[in-house]
Amino acid sequence: MLPQIILLIVGLVALFYGGNWLVRGASNLALSFGVSVLIIALTFVALGTSMPELLVSAQAALSGKSDLAIGNVIGSNIANIGLILGATGLMTPLRVKAVLLRREIPLMILISVSAYALTLDGQIGRADGLILLTAFVGFNAAFYILARRERDTRERLLSDLDEAEAGLSRGRELAYLAAGIVALVIGSRLMIESAVLLARAIGISELIIAITLVAFGTSLPELAASISAAWHKETDLAIGNVVGSNIANLLLVLGATALLQPIPVARAEVQFEFLVMIAFAVLLIPFMWKQRLGRKRSALFLAAYCAFIAYSIFNGSPSPAVDLLQ
Repeated sequence: MLPQIILLIVGLVALFYGGNWLVRGASNLALSFGVSVLIIALTFVALGTSMPELLVSAQAALSGKSDLAIGNVIGSNIANIGLILGATGLMTPLRVKAVLLRREIPLMILISVSAYALTLDGQIGRADGLILLTAFVGFNAAFYILARRERDTRERLLSDLDEAEAGLSRGRELAYLAAGIVALVIGSRLMIESAVLLARAIGISELIIAITLVAFGTSLPELAASISAAWHKETDLAIGNVVGSNIANLLLVLGATALLQPIPVARAEVQFEFLVMIAFAVLLIPFMWKQRLGRKRSALFLAAYCAFIAYSIFNGSPSPAVDLLQ
Protein backbone atom coordinates (compact mmCIF):
# COMPACT_ATOMS: atom_id res chain seq x y z
CA MET A 1 0.00 0.00 0.00
CA LEU A 2 2.97 2.33 0.62
CA PRO A 3 3.91 2.58 -3.11
CA GLN A 4 0.33 3.65 -3.92
CA ILE A 5 0.43 6.33 -1.22
CA ILE A 6 3.75 7.63 -2.61
CA LEU A 7 2.30 7.74 -6.14
CA LEU A 8 -0.73 9.59 -4.79
CA ILE A 9 1.51 12.22 -3.17
CA VAL A 10 3.65 12.57 -6.31
CA GLY A 11 0.47 13.02 -8.35
CA LEU A 12 -0.76 15.75 -6.01
CA VAL A 13 2.59 17.57 -6.24
CA ALA A 14 2.51 17.35 -10.06
CA LEU A 15 -1.01 18.75 -10.10
CA PHE A 16 -0.03 21.62 -7.81
CA TYR A 17 3.00 22.70 -9.84
CA GLY A 18 1.28 21.96 -13.15
CA GLY A 19 -1.62 24.24 -12.27
CA ASN A 20 0.71 27.07 -11.26
CA TRP A 21 2.90 26.73 -14.36
CA LEU A 22 -0.14 26.62 -16.63
CA VAL A 23 -1.66 29.77 -15.10
CA ARG A 24 1.64 31.66 -15.35
CA GLY A 25 2.30 30.57 -18.93
CA ALA A 26 -1.24 31.24 -20.17
CA SER A 27 -1.50 34.65 -18.49
CA ASN A 28 1.87 35.90 -19.71
CA LEU A 29 1.40 34.52 -23.22
CA ALA A 30 -1.93 36.31 -23.49
CA LEU A 31 -0.24 39.51 -22.36
CA SER A 32 2.66 39.16 -24.80
CA PHE A 33 0.44 38.41 -27.81
CA GLY A 34 -2.05 41.14 -26.95
CA VAL A 35 -5.07 38.82 -26.53
CA SER A 36 -7.32 38.14 -23.56
CA VAL A 37 -6.63 35.37 -21.07
CA LEU A 38 -10.16 34.13 -21.82
CA ILE A 39 -9.28 33.25 -25.41
CA ILE A 40 -6.12 31.41 -24.30
CA ALA A 41 -8.21 29.52 -21.72
CA LEU A 42 -10.91 28.57 -24.23
CA THR A 43 -8.38 27.17 -26.71
CA PHE A 44 -4.86 26.16 -25.63
CA VAL A 45 -5.57 25.56 -21.94
CA ALA A 46 -8.87 23.75 -22.58
CA LEU A 47 -7.25 21.51 -25.18
CA GLY A 48 -4.37 20.65 -22.87
CA THR A 49 -6.54 19.80 -19.88
CA SER A 50 -8.80 17.63 -22.10
CA MET A 51 -5.90 15.29 -22.94
CA PRO A 52 -6.83 12.66 -20.28
CA GLU A 53 -10.37 12.40 -21.71
CA LEU A 54 -8.95 12.07 -25.23
CA LEU A 55 -6.45 9.38 -24.19
CA VAL A 56 -9.05 7.35 -22.28
CA SER A 57 -11.63 7.57 -25.08
CA ALA A 58 -9.12 6.74 -27.82
CA GLN A 59 -7.90 3.76 -25.80
CA ALA A 60 -11.49 2.58 -25.42
CA ALA A 61 -12.14 2.84 -29.15
CA LEU A 62 -8.91 1.03 -30.10
CA SER A 63 -9.81 -1.73 -27.61
CA GLY A 64 -13.15 -2.26 -29.34
CA LYS A 65 -15.05 -0.60 -26.47
CA SER A 66 -15.97 2.68 -28.11
CA ASP A 67 -19.38 2.70 -26.41
CA LEU A 68 -17.49 3.34 -23.17
CA ALA A 69 -15.98 6.56 -24.52
CA ILE A 70 -19.24 8.49 -24.49
CA GLY A 71 -19.65 7.86 -20.77
CA ASN A 72 -16.19 9.30 -20.18
CA VAL A 73 -17.09 12.50 -22.09
CA ILE A 74 -20.48 12.97 -20.43
CA GLY A 75 -19.18 12.26 -16.93
CA SER A 76 -16.25 14.65 -17.37
CA ASN A 77 -18.49 17.46 -18.65
CA ILE A 78 -20.83 17.07 -15.69
CA ALA A 79 -17.85 17.05 -13.30
CA ASN A 80 -16.36 20.13 -14.98
CA ILE A 81 -19.42 22.22 -14.14
CA GLY A 82 -20.79 20.60 -11.00
CA LEU A 83 -17.56 19.66 -9.26
CA ILE A 84 -14.95 22.05 -10.64
CA LEU A 85 -16.93 25.29 -10.92
CA GLY A 86 -18.75 24.37 -7.72
CA ALA A 87 -15.53 23.81 -5.75
CA THR A 88 -13.75 26.80 -7.31
CA GLY A 89 -16.64 29.20 -6.73
CA LEU A 90 -17.02 27.92 -3.17
CA MET A 91 -13.37 28.74 -2.54
CA THR A 92 -13.61 32.24 -4.02
CA PRO A 93 -16.56 33.94 -5.82
CA LEU A 94 -15.92 34.16 -9.58
CA ARG A 95 -16.54 37.24 -11.70
CA VAL A 96 -17.99 36.36 -15.09
CA LYS A 97 -17.45 38.44 -18.23
CA ALA A 98 -20.60 39.39 -20.13
CA VAL A 99 -19.13 37.94 -23.32
CA LEU A 100 -19.15 34.46 -21.75
CA LEU A 101 -22.89 34.74 -21.07
CA ARG A 102 -23.60 36.11 -24.55
CA ARG A 103 -21.34 33.90 -26.63
CA GLU A 104 -19.32 31.02 -25.18
CA ILE A 105 -21.82 29.49 -22.72
CA PRO A 106 -24.74 29.56 -25.22
CA LEU A 107 -22.34 28.01 -27.77
CA MET A 108 -21.46 25.25 -25.31
CA ILE A 109 -25.18 24.60 -24.71
CA LEU A 110 -25.85 24.50 -28.47
CA ILE A 111 -23.00 22.02 -28.99
CA SER A 112 -24.28 19.87 -26.09
CA VAL A 113 -27.80 19.74 -27.55
CA SER A 114 -26.44 19.07 -31.06
CA ALA A 115 -24.27 16.21 -29.80
CA TYR A 116 -27.32 14.75 -28.04
CA ALA A 117 -29.31 15.04 -31.28
CA LEU A 118 -26.66 12.95 -33.05
CA THR A 119 -27.39 10.08 -30.62
CA LEU A 120 -31.11 9.86 -31.37
CA ASP A 121 -30.57 7.32 -34.18
CA GLY A 122 -28.89 4.98 -31.68
CA GLN A 123 -25.25 5.73 -32.45
CA ILE A 124 -22.65 8.38 -33.18
CA GLY A 125 -21.24 7.19 -36.49
CA ARG A 126 -18.14 8.13 -38.44
CA ALA A 127 -20.03 10.79 -40.41
CA ASP A 128 -21.16 12.30 -37.09
CA GLY A 129 -17.57 12.18 -35.85
CA LEU A 130 -16.42 14.06 -38.95
CA ILE A 131 -19.09 16.72 -38.34
CA LEU A 132 -17.94 17.15 -34.73
CA LEU A 133 -14.26 17.41 -35.69
CA THR A 134 -15.07 19.92 -38.46
CA ALA A 135 -16.98 22.00 -35.92
CA PHE A 136 -13.97 21.85 -33.58
CA VAL A 137 -11.70 23.21 -36.32
CA GLY A 138 -14.23 25.95 -37.06
CA PHE A 139 -14.49 26.84 -33.38
CA ASN A 140 -10.74 27.30 -33.04
CA ALA A 141 -10.51 29.17 -36.33
CA ALA A 142 -13.13 31.64 -35.07
CA PHE A 143 -11.17 32.23 -31.89
CA TYR A 144 -7.97 32.68 -33.88
CA ILE A 145 -9.72 35.47 -35.83
CA LEU A 146 -10.93 37.04 -32.57
CA ALA A 147 -7.41 36.83 -31.16
CA ARG A 148 -5.99 38.60 -34.23
CA ARG A 149 -8.57 41.37 -33.89
CA GLU A 150 -7.76 41.83 -30.20
CA ARG A 151 -4.07 41.96 -30.98
CA ASP A 152 -4.60 44.58 -33.69
CA THR A 153 -6.68 46.85 -31.45
CA ARG A 154 -4.75 46.64 -28.15
CA GLU A 155 -1.51 48.21 -27.01
CA ARG A 156 0.54 45.73 -25.03
CA LEU A 157 3.21 46.20 -22.40
CA LEU A 158 5.70 44.28 -24.50
CA SER A 159 5.27 46.55 -27.51
CA ASP A 160 8.33 48.55 -26.47
CA LEU A 161 10.58 45.52 -26.40
CA ASP A 162 12.61 44.53 -29.41
CA GLU A 163 11.61 41.40 -31.31
CA ALA A 164 14.36 39.22 -29.82
CA GLU A 165 13.37 40.01 -26.24
CA ALA A 166 9.68 39.49 -26.98
CA GLY A 167 10.36 36.16 -28.69
CA LEU A 168 12.56 34.99 -25.81
CA SER A 169 9.87 35.92 -23.28
CA ARG A 170 7.19 34.12 -25.25
CA GLY A 171 9.36 31.04 -25.60
CA ARG A 172 9.86 30.87 -21.84
CA GLU A 173 6.16 31.32 -21.09
CA LEU A 174 5.22 28.78 -23.75
CA ALA A 175 7.56 26.34 -22.02
CA TYR A 176 5.78 27.01 -18.71
CA LEU A 177 2.40 26.43 -20.39
CA ALA A 178 3.55 23.17 -21.98
CA ALA A 179 5.22 21.97 -18.77
CA GLY A 180 2.06 22.77 -16.84
CA ILE A 181 -0.13 20.74 -19.20
CA VAL A 182 2.28 17.76 -19.13
CA ALA A 183 2.49 17.88 -15.33
CA LEU A 184 -1.32 17.99 -15.07
CA VAL A 185 -1.75 14.97 -17.36
CA ILE A 186 0.93 12.94 -15.56
CA GLY A 187 -0.32 14.00 -12.13
CA SER A 188 -3.92 13.09 -12.93
CA ARG A 189 -2.84 9.66 -14.22
CA LEU A 190 -0.77 8.95 -11.11
CA MET A 191 -3.61 10.13 -8.89
CA ILE A 192 -6.28 7.97 -10.49
CA GLU A 193 -4.15 4.81 -10.72
CA SER A 194 -2.98 5.04 -7.11
CA ALA A 195 -6.46 5.92 -5.85
CA VAL A 196 -8.03 2.94 -7.66
CA LEU A 197 -5.41 0.56 -6.28
CA LEU A 198 -5.88 1.97 -2.77
CA ALA A 199 -9.66 1.67 -3.02
CA ARG A 200 -9.40 -1.94 -4.15
CA ALA A 201 -6.95 -2.69 -1.35
CA ILE A 202 -9.42 -1.53 1.31
CA GLY A 203 -12.35 -3.37 -0.30
CA ILE A 204 -14.34 -0.64 -2.09
CA SER A 205 -16.37 -2.05 -4.99
CA GLU A 206 -15.18 -1.43 -8.54
CA LEU A 207 -18.56 0.08 -9.44
CA ILE A 208 -18.12 2.87 -6.90
CA ILE A 209 -14.47 3.26 -7.92
CA ALA A 210 -15.46 3.74 -11.54
CA ILE A 211 -18.32 6.17 -10.98
CA THR A 212 -16.37 8.35 -8.57
CA LEU A 213 -12.60 8.04 -9.05
CA VAL A 214 -12.47 7.56 -12.83
CA ALA A 215 -14.76 10.48 -13.67
CA PHE A 216 -12.99 12.59 -11.08
CA GLY A 217 -9.56 11.51 -12.30
CA THR A 218 -10.00 12.58 -15.91
CA SER A 219 -11.23 15.99 -14.67
CA LEU A 220 -8.30 16.56 -12.31
CA PRO A 221 -6.34 18.75 -14.78
CA GLU A 222 -9.33 21.11 -15.16
CA LEU A 223 -9.83 21.13 -11.38
CA ALA A 224 -6.18 21.94 -10.62
CA ALA A 225 -6.00 24.58 -13.36
CA SER A 226 -9.26 26.30 -12.33
CA ILE A 227 -8.48 26.35 -8.60
CA SER A 228 -4.96 27.65 -9.27
CA ALA A 229 -6.38 30.31 -11.62
CA ALA A 230 -8.97 31.41 -9.05
CA TRP A 231 -6.29 31.55 -6.35
CA HIS A 232 -4.29 33.91 -8.58
CA LYS A 233 -7.43 35.99 -9.30
CA GLU A 234 -7.46 34.87 -12.97
CA THR A 235 -11.20 34.13 -13.02
CA ASP A 236 -11.37 34.31 -16.83
CA LEU A 237 -8.92 31.41 -16.94
CA ALA A 238 -10.83 29.45 -14.28
CA ILE A 239 -14.19 29.66 -16.09
CA GLY A 240 -12.86 29.67 -19.65
CA ASN A 241 -10.94 26.47 -18.97
CA VAL A 242 -14.15 24.67 -17.97
CA VAL A 243 -16.26 25.98 -20.86
CA GLY A 244 -13.50 25.35 -23.41
CA SER A 245 -12.81 21.87 -22.05
CA ASN A 246 -16.48 20.89 -22.30
CA ILE A 247 -16.55 22.07 -25.91
CA ALA A 248 -13.31 20.19 -26.67
CA ASN A 249 -14.67 17.01 -25.04
CA LEU A 250 -17.79 17.04 -27.21
CA LEU A 251 -16.23 18.12 -30.51
CA LEU A 252 -12.68 16.74 -30.41
CA VAL A 253 -12.81 13.76 -28.03
CA LEU A 254 -16.22 12.46 -29.11
CA GLY A 255 -15.54 13.25 -32.77
CA ALA A 256 -12.13 11.54 -32.86
CA THR A 257 -13.48 8.49 -31.02
CA ALA A 258 -16.44 8.14 -33.39
CA LEU A 259 -14.06 8.28 -36.36
CA LEU A 260 -12.03 5.45 -34.87
CA GLN A 261 -15.12 3.38 -34.06
CA PRO A 262 -18.85 4.23 -34.21
CA ILE A 263 -20.29 4.65 -30.72
CA PRO A 264 -23.57 2.90 -29.84
CA VAL A 265 -25.75 5.00 -27.52
CA ALA A 266 -28.98 3.07 -27.32
CA ARG A 267 -28.82 2.54 -23.55
CA ALA A 268 -31.34 4.53 -21.53
CA GLU A 269 -28.65 5.37 -18.98
CA VAL A 270 -26.63 7.22 -21.62
CA GLN A 271 -29.66 9.22 -22.74
CA PHE A 272 -30.38 10.21 -19.14
CA GLU A 273 -26.77 11.22 -18.47
CA PHE A 274 -26.72 13.31 -21.65
CA LEU A 275 -29.80 15.21 -20.44
CA VAL A 276 -28.16 15.76 -17.03
CA MET A 277 -25.08 17.16 -18.79
CA ILE A 278 -27.26 19.58 -20.80
CA ALA A 279 -29.13 20.62 -17.64
CA PHE A 280 -25.85 21.49 -15.88
CA ALA A 281 -24.80 23.57 -18.89
CA VAL A 282 -28.12 25.43 -19.07
CA LEU A 283 -28.00 26.25 -15.34
CA LEU A 284 -24.83 28.26 -15.92
CA ILE A 285 -26.83 31.12 -17.46
CA PRO A 286 -29.23 31.83 -14.56
CA PHE A 287 -26.54 31.05 -11.97
CA MET A 288 -24.15 33.56 -13.60
CA TRP A 289 -26.75 36.07 -14.78
CA LYS A 290 -25.40 38.89 -12.60
CA GLN A 291 -21.89 38.23 -13.97
CA ARG A 292 -20.87 36.52 -10.76
CA LEU A 293 -20.83 32.98 -9.45
CA GLY A 294 -21.08 33.29 -5.68
CA ARG A 295 -20.60 30.74 -2.94
CA LYS A 296 -24.29 29.87 -2.53
CA ARG A 297 -24.80 28.96 -6.18
CA SER A 298 -21.44 27.21 -6.28
CA ALA A 299 -22.60 25.12 -3.33
CA LEU A 300 -25.77 24.25 -5.27
CA PHE A 301 -23.66 23.07 -8.22
CA LEU A 302 -21.56 20.94 -5.90
CA ALA A 303 -24.66 19.51 -4.18
CA ALA A 304 -26.23 18.70 -7.56
CA TYR A 305 -23.07 16.90 -8.63
CA CYS A 306 -23.01 14.87 -5.40
CA ALA A 307 -26.69 14.02 -5.92
CA PHE A 308 -25.92 12.80 -9.45
CA ILE A 309 -23.08 10.59 -8.16
CA ALA A 310 -25.31 9.22 -5.39
CA TYR A 311 -28.08 8.49 -7.91
CA SER A 312 -25.62 6.72 -10.23
CA ILE A 313 -24.33 4.56 -7.37
CA PHE A 314 -27.84 3.76 -6.16
CA ASN A 315 -28.96 2.71 -9.65
CA GLY A 316 -25.77 0.77 -10.30
CA SER A 317 -24.98 2.47 -13.61
CA PRO A 318 -22.15 0.69 -15.36
CA SER A 319 -18.89 2.55 -15.56
CA PRO A 320 -17.36 3.71 -18.83
CA ALA A 321 -13.84 3.15 -17.62
CA VAL A 322 -13.57 0.17 -15.29
CA ASP A 323 -12.16 -2.10 -17.98
CA LEU A 324 -9.64 0.51 -19.08
CA LEU A 325 -7.97 0.35 -15.69
CA GLN A 326 -7.65 -3.40 -15.58
